[in-house]
Amino acid sequence: MKPEKLLSFSTHHLLLLLLLSFSYFCTRFSSGSTDTITSTTSIKDPATIVSKANSFQLGFFSPANSTNRHVGIWFNNQISPQTIVWVANRDNPLTDSSGIFTISEDGNLVVLDGNHNLLWSTNVSSSATNVSARILDSGNLVLEDSASKMVIWQSFKNPCDVFLASMEFMTNTRTNEKIQLTSWNNPSDPSMGSFSLGLHVLHNIPEGVVWNGQKTYWRSGPWNGQIFIGIPNMDSTYLSGYTLDIDDQTYYLSATFNEDENFGYCL
Repeated sequence: MKPEKLLSFSTHHLLLLLLLSFSYFCTRFSSGSTDTITSTTSIKDPATIVSKANSFQLGFFSPANSTNRHVGIWFNNQISPQTIVWVANRDNPLTDSSGIFTISEDGNLVVLDGNHNLLWSTNVSSSATNVSARILDSGNLVLEDSASKMVIWQSFKNPCDVFLASMEFMTNTRTNEKIQLTSWNNPSDPSMGSFSLGLHVLHNIPEGVVWNGQKTYWRSGPWNGQIFIGIPNMDSTYLSGYTLDIDDQTYYLSATFNEDENFGYCL
């Protein structure tokens, strides 16, 4: 074989390898090019993914005045300040930028450090053999069966300190299972703080309660079918209204906001 043909052969293969490597890099670590994580893709700090209509972004961030790194969700295209609406590894931050957010072999979403030590996991069991995770335009991160789209786990049922449209508070008076908000420890530390907000049911009458540890800090007053009577002007201030549903000792409280607004409540 002539030297120039050998050079041409090698160059073509080199270009092919470079293209394949670039394609793999873009698929695995691109910023904002997709809304989905699969078993063969992941997010490596500082890459992100963005919901389909560009409403929310998911990736690694550092809180104000901190160099720690967390996986979180925030409003996309927000100039300042960055509003974090959910945090994965809130109690176990990374101290460098080596983090990876991926789907493990057992089908869970996990946060790993550069040495592949486990920092956080969705920690659910499922018979699904092919799972993926998507960030939705509601701000909800869902882990689902890729074939049936059945939701296995979702961030809306594991919230932090922000209540978004389409979320709901929940309490089961029989099992004491709850969906409630928990404050950050401070603006630089998203670990679980002292305050929590949720539903409390007494004699089948629900009310909103803020707890400071185990002590009641604030009450909304009982629900009268339309509003919490202890909140002044609630019927005129919250025009979209609240809905409370009861299903077999389980109480669900949801709120409707304007669909064209990124809006929520922060504890």
